[in-house]
This record gives sequence, C-alpha cells and structure tokens, in this order.
Amino acid sequence: MKWLGVLGLVALSECLVRIPLTKVKSIRENLRENDTLRDYLEKYPFNPARFLSKYHQHRELALEPMRNYLDMAYVGIITIGTPPQEFRVILDTGSADLWVPSTYCNSMPCGGHHIFKPQLSSTFRPSGRHMNIAYGSGQISGHVGYDTVRIGGLVDENQALGLSRKMHGNFMDFSVFDGILGLGYPGLAIRGTTPVFDNLWEKGLLSENVFAVYLSSRKERGSVLMLGGVDPSYYAGELNWVPVSQPLYWQVAMDSITLNGTVIACKGGCQAIIDTGTSMLTGPPTSVADINHKLRALYSYGGEYRVHCDTIDTLPNIAFVINGISYPVPASAYTRKSRAGTCYTNFESFHSKSPETNTWILGDVFLRLYFSVFDRANNMIGHVFSPGQSIMAREEGTMIGLAWDLEVIDSFL
Repeated sequence: MKWLGVLGLVALSECLVRIPLTKVKSIRENLRENDTLRDYLEKYPFNPARFLSKYHQHRELALEPMRNYLDMAYVGIITIGTPPQEFRVILDTGSADLWVPSTYCNSMPCGGHHIFKPQLSSTFRPSGRHMNIAYGSGQISGHVGYDTVRIGGLVDENQALGLSRKMHGNFMDFSVFDGILGLGYPGLAIRGTTPVFDNLWEKGLLSENVFAVYLSSRKERGSVLMLGGVDPSYYAGELNWVPVSQPLYWQVAMDSITLNGTVIACKGGCQAIIDTGTSMLTGPPTSVADINHKLRALYSYGGEYRVHCDTIDTLPNIAFVINGISYPVPASAYTRKSRAGTCYTNFESFHSKSPETNTWILGDVFLRLYFSVFDRANNMIGHVFSPGQSIMAREEGTMIGLAWDLEVIDSFL
C-alpha cells in the first residue's frame, strides 16, 4: 500500500501547479522596528474567543478566531479581474476567504497597498451582499463580489471574493501583503461562498484534490505551494498520514509535547492546527508559560518571551508527538533574533483572558522542518479516491501527510 501511494505521488507531480512563495517581513517585525509593538499588543491582544458571542448572534459573520495577522510571513502572487490586477496575498490554511482592499475602502490602513478597482474589470459582478470577517486580532467588513482569479496559471472564473470597506485596527499599516487567500475548509468561509481551492477542484482545474506546502529556510530552493499534486523531490522519507479531527481548520489530534522524552504540555492529548498563516507555535497560556520557564526564557510583554542569545546552542529539542510519531523542533528553529540583537522564543500564548483551550497552532516554525501535504480527497465533498490516495484507503476521513524535510533539519542541527 505504501509503495502504491509513493508511485501515485510521483505521477501527481507531473500535473501539479506550483505557486512560488516569498518570505516577507511580518507585521510583528515591522512593529518592533518602529518601536510600536508593545502598544499594538496591549491594544489588540490575540484573543481567539473575542467574537464568539457576536458569531452566535449574527450568523452572517464569518468567524476565523484562530487567525492572527501579526506573524504571516509568506506571500504568493495572484491576479483578479479582466484585465488582471495583481495582488500579494498570504496563502493561508488557517482561513477560507479571499479578500483584498478595494476602492470602497475608507480606512487609512488600505493606503499603501494594491487596491482592487472593480470598475476596471469587465468580468466583475457585484453580489449586493455585505461581508464581515472576525479574526482573533481584529475584524474586516465590506462587500462580496465575483470575478476571475488567476493563480499559478489556473483561471478561476466567477470566484467569490471580499472587497474590504473598513478594517478595524491598524495592522495593514505595517503589512507587506495586500490580502489573504484562505485554503481552509468551506465552513470557515463567508456564508454562501465557495473558497478558491474548492472552486478550482469543482471546475476540474486540478488533477487531484490535494495541495502541499514547502517552506524553505534556504536561498537555493524557494518556498512553494503545490496545487493538484505533490512533488516528492521536495522531501525525503515516507509521508506519515494523520486524520483531520475536525474538518474546519486543518486540525489533528496531537498526543503530547515532550522535552528530553518527558511530557511538558498537551498531557493526555490535545488538538493542533497546522497553519501556514503564522510563524509561531501558539498554545494555551499556562502551557506556553511552563515551556518558556523550562527554557529559562523571561516574559517580556504581549505574550513574548526573551531568552539569552548565548544559551540557544545549549537548549534541547522540543518534540511534537502526532499519531505516535515524534517531530523534534530544535532550539535554532523555536527561537528568533531581532534586528536589535534580542532573542525571543517562538512559543506564544493566546491572550490570558481567553478561555483555557486545549488547542495548539503549529505555524511556519514547524512547517519549515516538515513538508506538509493537505489532502481533501476523502472529505465531505465526497470525491472518489485516485491512485495517489491508495495509501490512505485504510482509514476514513480527511488526511494530512507530514514528512521530515531532512535537509532543512540538518541545517538546524
């Protein structure tokens, strides 16, 4: 069965579409360099439960409470409209909507970004519907429209997209990206709309109902999003398949988090969201504080922890155990150094006033080490298995595949 799966992936690599990704400076880095990070974190704490009550009262609100803009760092190029208008977007597994700033936007943060001008597109179609998207760190309101979206040579006609009118918070003042293209499940999307990936699949533009993400820390091989297949030359070893526990986010059951073989968090199991839209390892405040204490890191502000730069080489690996397999993350990956020379850990917590959740978000820190395949072939859409998914035929449910990117791990260790 495993060999059939490998052969299937090789076949898929000939049909896949590759979208180059570029690592950009995150909002957090820009805020820090402008000496405004502390004020921002105090004013806009990351609170994943912040809009829960609003969501239950207003069903038109698209809720993506786990999304935090601060640490989005990889962008891809898409175009919208006819003739095409270009945008740099975060390709984000932690959300499901496509939105960009528009000429309707009357908020200051929209300035300095590419603005979609629907009046210049012959294929734009308004819907007359409003949109409201609530994130863990803010909210966006505007209109829903339909137009042609081009991504990696694929032409997605009549795609729903959000045109921002108002942005609550000043996060876009410090962002390099223009908007977001979500790769999460339809249940996260604006009600009555279909996400880009689902549209591409339903229109027959993808050979397989799968995408993969390779995030590189090396200059010689760039980061890439693969749509409709997997290129096995980007990883070594066998993929280890894990069922998605809740097909909303790309969420899996995690066994534990260990340090030197001892469980230090996620005791008895927890949930983990595999998320291209954040650079961090985010978890419950108590667990994050305990891990940072074990690393001898000192609390700074806004959920950040400082660590002595000269001790990083002595810090141990921290392993995330998923489906019985340990995925070690070395200290050189779970720490970072600012331009000012201060070192921080990449473990951050949800806001302390949030309800204690047993969920972790594994972002780019994890994904740069482990090549990840996101397989929608056996989800609720109900598409038929292809030979590429024969390795997964033993289990029901959507699957995520993780494989060690051995070259990247060697560069860290």
